[in-house]
Amino acid sequence: MKFEMNLTIDIGNTRIKYAVFEGDELLFVHQTDKLTGSIMAGLTEKFSINHVIIADVAEISPDIIEYFEKKSKLLILDEQTPLPFKNLYATPQTLGKDRIAAIAGAYAMYPEQNILVLDAGTAITYEFINAQGEYLGGGISPGVRLRFKALNTYTGRLPLIEPDMPDFLIGTSTKDAILSGVMNGMLSEMQGFIEKYNAGYPELKVILTGGDAFYFEPYLKNRIFAVPNLVLTGLNKILLHNAPNR
Repeated sequence: MKFEMNLTIDIGNTRIKYAVFEGDELLFVHQTDKLTGSIMAGLTEKFSINHVIIADVAEISPDIIEYFEKKSKLLILDEQTPLPFKNLYATPQTLGKDRIAAIAGAYAMYPEQNILVLDAGTAITYEFINAQGEYLGGGISPGVRLRFKALNTYTGRLPLIEPDMPDFLIGTSTKDAILSGVMNGMLSEMQGFIEKYNAGYPELKVILTGGDAFYFEPYLKNRIFAVPNLVLTGLNKILLHNAPNR
């Protein structure tokens, strides 16, 4: 049985990620610094795109909107978009679209279960949805590169360090001390959040995603599920949820 083709686009702070789905099946995924006309044309030539959903942290280019409005049915995710879960966030108009999509993807994977999503990107976000399908909120903390950049920018002598997960705790040079402080500190932060949520919500599912997730996945003590394309999958779930209304 063939399903319609969906294109999901996640415009983040540093990268643009996009994927093509046929129903629930992921056919293609890629990322770029800029979504150009040639990329869009190539996608629509290769796949018969029926529906498009765009989630943006940065501003959406009017050219992108115009292009897909002509070619496909376009949905731009905002606080008014119907969702496949109940959003109890106090300020939905300020809730990042990538955070919404991550929750949608997670709850589709584990319906009727307590879920904590850790998204390690420019910022690291902690998102919680309960077994009743109610998104309650979470936490936002600086991501890996933000922490290294802050130490370099707001001090007089600390160098800018490239991220890497150290195999030591005690840094014996300034570089190693920064690596240990930032990376081991983030790992401890993640583990602490997981433990606190575990204490309050039994049988918690923990999902790790985001561009920097690979640094931490091998070291987290709790059993976690790494899902690289969670946001794109969640966008597809939101698009499918809205299909009867389109």
